[in-house]
Amino acid sequence: MFNIRVYGILLGENKKVLVSDEFIRGNYYTKFPGGGLEFGEGTRECLKREFKEEMDLDVKVADHIYTTDFFQMSAFNPDHQIISIYYFAEALEPIKAPLRNKPFDFDEREMNMYKATGETETFRFVDWDLFSAESVTLPIDKVVADLVKGQW
Repeated sequence: MFNIRVYGILLGENKKVLVSDEFIRGNYYTKFPGGGLEFGEGTRECLKREFKEEMDLDVKVADHIYTTDFFQMSAFNPDHQIISIYYFAEALEPIKAPLRNKPFDFDEREMNMYKATGETETFRFVDWDLFSAESVTLPIDKVVADLVKGQW
């Protein structure tokens, strides 16, 4: 079975890169914002929905960056193959979601989300000079981080 994921690379001022720090199923992950494609939606629609749901942020989905071109088994379900699609995203409004300065700096609201769902997330920008494949956790994200960093 295929699990299709759609992620956005959002660059802030001074080419800082937005990442999501998440606690999912007992593990910490730093990844790009985005999530799973739902039946009946296109990939660009998916990314817009994910930014709105996760950050209450309207975005413009810009250029396509990368689509997975190698086999990647899901970290959560060994019967699923992950296919990830990455786009640049541009904020159409100021970011309202709380932004952190250090990884996994969850506030009380985010910890309450964890208590209710077993998962939580927060967001932060990584300085361009510090951004690399080591900035993110997931294997496909690492490929994209190298691509983005290599292009600029």
